[in-house]
Amino acid sequence: MTHPFCFRYGDRTYCFLFDTESGSLHNVDNVTFLCAKERWSRPMTDEEKSQYSAVSEQEKREINTELDELVKEGVLDSPCTVTMRKKRVGEIKALCLHICHDCNLRCAYCFADEGTYHTSDRAHMPVEVGLRAVDFLIANSGGRRNLEIDFFGGEPLMNMKTVKAVVEYARSREEETGKTFNFTMTTNCLLLDEENRKWLNDNMYNVVLSIDGRREIHNRVRKTPNGKDVFDRILGNALAFRAIRGDKSYYVRGTFTAHNLDFCDDVLFLNDAGFDQISMEPVVTDIPELRIEEKHLPRILDEYERLAREYIDRRKTDKWFNFFHFMIDLDGGPCVIKRLTGCGSGCEYLAVTPRGDIYPCHQFAENKPYYMGNVLKSTEYDKSVSEKFAQNIVTNKPDCADCIAKYYCSGGCVANNLNYAGSMDKPYGISCQMMRKRMELSLAIAAIEAAPQQ
Repeated sequence: MTHPFCFRYGDRTYCFLFDTESGSLHNVDNVTFLCAKERWSRPMTDEEKSQYSAVSEQEKREINTELDELVKEGVLDSPCTVTMRKKRVGEIKALCLHICHDCNLRCAYCFADEGTYHTSDRAHMPVEVGLRAVDFLIANSGGRRNLEIDFFGGEPLMNMKTVKAVVEYARSREEETGKTFNFTMTTNCLLLDEENRKWLNDNMYNVVLSIDGRREIHNRVRKTPNGKDVFDRILGNALAFRAIRGDKSYYVRGTFTAHNLDFCDDVLFLNDAGFDQISMEPVVTDIPELRIEEKHLPRILDEYERLAREYIDRRKTDKWFNFFHFMIDLDGGPCVIKRLTGCGSGCEYLAVTPRGDIYPCHQFAENKPYYMGNVLKSTEYDKSVSEKFAQNIVTNKPDCADCIAKYYCSGGCVANNLNYAGSMDKPYGISCQMMRKRMELSLAIAAIEAAPQQ
């Protein structure tokens, strides 16, 4: 499937043709762009229709002959040759450990119900559960050598005793098992004091720092249980961690809601503050005053374009940064299996709650129909649940067939699809529109940055 799209940067409009199946990106002139739109029945604006009608029939024939050649070469309108229709079940590479179902913030949009996951006791994971989770991962990792453990919550810094015990125990088992562990943590930074900063810097492969952007945006939705604003403390802790992190992996993760559709300003604020690895995610919630709705999409898509232009400009200066959703590798990138299967939830990636209960991922925690076992009881787990997720491959989703981003989002988040579109096989439409726009902008940015400097 060939996708024509444009991007305005500076005083120029860049026109592109992207072939989904081959991954080929072509920077073309406006006339070729219009002929491609006509050829592949893509909607035109009134202005484009007028421009196309002014092109001579001879020029149209010449351009279509060139397009014919590219089709024959397999770099335009190439067919889907993927045959994989099911994920492998029974070999796990990653666990998300819910170190506590408790949090020291009360974020208004939290999908985990203030970190409790709709439980009442705000449980913290005992050390024994954490150690048995390591045993469970090793026992079910098959031939995989590189394993991952993500410390999640609630707020995992509230239970550092278990975090440290898990890391120490996992490291102690590496030599005997032939496994290597990488650890990550997601934190709201409130407890990221000097001691915790040093320990995380020494032991975590990646650290995700949750900050929503500008002070007024962050404080509006991320307060302490007694309603206190703590933005300055969180930002200070995060910047202190960034100062010692060097070239090791980290990123700042923000969330935008209906309150800050001008989220480009939040991304630029974080960059101005001193961060160079940034993500800004759209909220997914049912809360009326916060949720993203169809009516917001035109503004959001325009905002992504504004961010893309700022992004290109800043990456030419000492304000260089990476934005998670604009990072794309046209020469390599994820392997074919990863492109088809996405995060691997329910099959190669599972979550463990403070009590040791196993679920397909952190978003399914405490959702009893998806209970898969308990690490305290057995290293076995219910693979019938995994079998449901094994069919969750982008090529099995009719709604994704013609999408420009299908091999990059892999059909979207399973939990969001289930909760907001009614089926894990049906993508959540609002997220789809944002993903397609980010995909187009990522391709345009890659092409512009790769072009010889004028």
